[in-house]
Amino acid sequence: MTEQHNCVIIGAGPAGYTAAIYAARAGMKPVMFTGPEPGGQLMITTEVENYPGYPTGITGPEMMEEFRQQAERFGTAIHYEVINKVDFSGPVHKVWTDGGKEILADSVIIATGASAKWLGLPSEKKPGVSACAVCDGFFFRGMEVAVVGGGDTAAEEATYLSKLCPKVHLLVRRDEMRASKIMQERVLNAPNIEIHWHTEALEILGEKEVEGVRVINNQTHAESVIPVKGFFVAIGHQPNTGVFKDWLNMDETGYIQTVAGTSKTNIEGVFASGDAQDKVYRQAVTAAGTGCMAALDAERYLTEKGVI
Repeated sequence: MTEQHNCVIIGAGPAGYTAAIYAARAGMKPVMFTGPEPGGQLMITTEVENYPGYPTGITGPEMMEEFRQQAERFGTAIHYEVINKVDFSGPVHKVWTDGGKEILADSVIIATGASAKWLGLPSEKKPGVSACAVCDGFFFRGMEVAVVGGGDTAAEEATYLSKLCPKVHLLVRRDEMRASKIMQERVLNAPNIEIHWHTEALEILGEKEVEGVRVINNQTHAESVIPVKGFFVAIGHQPNTGVFKDWLNMDETGYIQTVAGTSKTNIEGVFASGDAQDKVYRQAVTAAGTGCMAALDAERYLTEKGVI
């Protein structure tokens, strides 16, 4: 069975839902395929206090539920299915669900997001462990925290946290950082950032909250405990864009490249939004903004083609 739609949205985070709201209000009758993680990274975010319109804060899952309701209110058809194959070779694009259904789309909005890379420790799935200092650092102001990683992400997170916390422990598994020179200088010049070289995390301690981290020096094999209240994993993100790699231009890490100032990709009628194309800001509010851009770009494209 084959279906055809004016606008297919792949992904259901802030970018996807915002695109759906705008597309539905524009009469594009969007159809959304949520993918394996409806709501995206916000589903594992406890308190969201930096999104405008929520003066007392809101949990990530609650926010995504409100986004979903708003998208459905205007007529978005939401399918809890995964798109595992695409064909962007023709003027009408084709996508397939994991159930084998073929969908034809006059326009496609990609909002598949990115996933934080984790260490793989059983103990990292507890309150007080985060992959986003900008999102969660505020909750640890006045407390000692640890950041793990040696690249730009870790350097940025540590520098940001150093403005909120009395001490930041940066755990680097090698004897040098991979971060750019300027980011390394910021870390080294921050008096309250202590770098632990050749250090790897073994276990995040604490029952209901983080109380410390047990680490090992991979040169001496000596173990020790660093008392902290927050633990930030900053070893990078992986954009969820693998299904599009044969069709869309991407950078070396898999982020979809868009035409500057737009959501347009190298394929006409295919638009990218949110963390699938943004490796700089990675915030719910910026993702929502690019979701809006994608819907407006898609609307103009379909209007020019005479589809709507």
